[in-house]
Amino acid sequence: MPHTNTISVRLSPSFYILSGFFILLASCNVKHSEPLATQQHIEWKDYGGGPDHSKFVEFTQITKKNVNQLEVAFIVPTYDNSNYNFNPIIVDNVMYVMGRNNSIIAVDSSTGKEIWIHENLKGIITRGINFWQSEDKSQKRLIIFLNNTMQAIDAITGKSIMDFGDTGPGYTDMRLGVDRDPETLGRMMPVIPGHVFEDLILVGSAPGENPFVGPGHLRAYSVITGKMAWIFHTIPLPGEYGYETWPKDAYKYVGATNTWGEISVDAERGIAYFPTGSPTYDFDGADRQGANLFGNCIIALDARTGKRLWHFQTVHHDIWDYDLTAAPQLITVQHDGKKVDAVAVAAKTGFLYVFDRVTGKPLWPIEERPVPQSDMPNEKSSPTQPFPTVIPPFNRQVVTVEDMNPYWSNEKREEMIERISKSKVGLFQPLSDKYETIAIPGSTGGANYGNTAANPKKGIVYVQTKESASIYRLKIREPRKNNSELSGDLIAKAEASYKQTCLVCHGADKNGLEGLGTSLLTMDRSGGLDAFKLTVTNGKGRMPAMPHLDGEALSNLYTYLASLARTRGNNSQQEQVLPPSGPVVASGGVKVPDYPPRKEVGYPMDYMGPKAIYIESNNYGEAANDILTPAWSWIVAYDLNKGEIKWKVPLGDDDDIDSEENTGTANGSLRKGMVVTATGLVFATAGDGRVYAYDADNGNILWKKEVGRTNPQGIPAMYEANGRQYLVICSTGRLKDDTLKEEDIPKGYVVYALPKK
Repeated sequence: MPHTNTISVRLSPSFYILSGFFILLASCNVKHSEPLATQQHIEWKDYGGGPDHSKFVEFTQITKKNVNQLEVAFIVPTYDNSNYNFNPIIVDNVMYVMGRNNSIIAVDSSTGKEIWIHENLKGIITRGINFWQSEDKSQKRLIIFLNNTMQAIDAITGKSIMDFGDTGPGYTDMRLGVDRDPETLGRMMPVIPGHVFEDLILVGSAPGENPFVGPGHLRAYSVITGKMAWIFHTIPLPGEYGYETWPKDAYKYVGATNTWGEISVDAERGIAYFPTGSPTYDFDGADRQGANLFGNCIIALDARTGKRLWHFQTVHHDIWDYDLTAAPQLITVQHDGKKVDAVAVAAKTGFLYVFDRVTGKPLWPIEERPVPQSDMPNEKSSPTQPFPTVIPPFNRQVVTVEDMNPYWSNEKREEMIERISKSKVGLFQPLSDKYETIAIPGSTGGANYGNTAANPKKGIVYVQTKESASIYRLKIREPRKNNSELSGDLIAKAEASYKQTCLVCHGADKNGLEGLGTSLLTMDRSGGLDAFKLTVTNGKGRMPAMPHLDGEALSNLYTYLASLARTRGNNSQQEQVLPPSGPVVASGGVKVPDYPPRKEVGYPMDYMGPKAIYIESNNYGEAANDILTPAWSWIVAYDLNKGEIKWKVPLGDDDDIDSEENTGTANGSLRKGMVVTATGLVFATAGDGRVYAYDADNGNILWKKEVGRTNPQGIPAMYEANGRQYLVICSTGRLKDDTLKEEDIPKGYVVYALPKK
């Protein structure tokens, strides 16, 4: 089946002129006359800062000369034990944050004083929210996603907007309108906020990574009514472009092919750029032979209509979970002697792809090169994959014995040398059940969500990356007999999965660790397996979202933990931490009906093709986070006027290693982000529990600050209020110094500013 990267462009004159809407918006919101592309960089009014997702601000108060004077101006406490990775938004001197046991809180952005609290939003996505306002600013609303619904909150009063919603009063059911029986669908809301464009909210989804999950179709809804405005089928229906790159009727059973990462918008032209992930099942593509458009694509859509303008597929027939998730960066560069508006896309593969953002033409050639072929029955891997030329990768892409971690013990080193010698290693090496495959970057390596930023006018793109490998091996998927018992083999696998993913927060005894995780023996199981899966994959309270965890592993974990709770006679729900009183104006969001349990589905009755019967046996490759020499996480600056790396420095440092050079940290870029300033600064959070300011010209560290807690998470934000410039960091992790008490170190949103004059 064909898998060439076809570029199709359909442009209307509206892409080349400013509409009256934008002219009016500019006159209402900007203090001085500036081009539209600059205007969006003076407020942090949406997830990632604004439509282009550059995290770039025009503020000039904090400079290279005075950045070392930054100090804590105030703190917005979360008043709970949860671990948030929330990106605040700030508009008109009001900052919106999450805390108080999953509540949305409006605070004065100059003082941190609480204005209102909409409490108890259980099931809300925890990475951010979306903001919209009318041209005259008389109406302001927050668009939120919780428990498979989209809802709206009045940003002025904090109360739910009851005339919003297409399904019932106050809500839209995100399972509806995607060309599948809604009762067969699990999670169909996003895990990362969409983007507001004019009166639309553009959204992706995170249906999961198991066979037969929902399709990842791209959608837009009215921010006024909650009604769907358009839908783009990422798994094409008959007669639609790309249908021939799939087996017949694949749209009936294939799942995902979704944007669970970050959307960027060219607001001037009305073009939205959606990065998509792989189809399910990620590691066995026997039942989806072909290139699988629009999986693993950057797709440019008309933001008003959803019509495809162009696309490029970065991985054909993905069997490595190489989702595109990081925000596409909209930049202007000098190329071949002329100014070009471009879009740069950083991938998990470690490649950076750069295109003319209007036509989709690559700025430098991208070559289709032969790659190794699968030896699995019924698996037909793509004979070629696209390789960028000129632009160097930002991540190592090969594992060698000579480049192994020098800090390992001799025993572990010898073990890994033997393991590597028996494996097949390399980029795009297909998985097998006969031997291990080692891929770097792995499924969670390279660039992930939150990990890109830019100076748009200068053509500089910044990428945070982690050099994490994955060690894969396929096995036959074992059918589940029931949800109440596990065989000895599955118990062992559940225990192994627990040690790898849960132990660090919930402890060896499953009773939770103070300040990290609650007891899993006393968790509320009233919602059953589906609720457990939703909590883990979407995040809830202190539990960060983990959309990459395998569904079978989650089922095993659920049954395993439930059996331990029964054995120990402990089925009560742990009491929630009660925060101090505050200006609560509403609670719980809009009440929605209880959805019936999801219907289990499989292949259509008339399906006669090969079936995906294999599963990856190492829980998504049991990422080898430190297999290579340090650094294990980096921040990389590209000058895309020249197509070269400007500088590359380690992101953070492992304090337990005696080294004169910064080493970065394993997983050091995961759930991190940056802020770029017009004064030549790049602020970044890192996995070592610090926030850094880098010189944008050379990567030198100009300022770093301990926040006192591990892993400050979520994208930082920067804003101006009452003539003062602020940087805000979400810091809710565990204490770095175990000898201190919780009350000794601030927990919440730490806001930095220069000293008052």
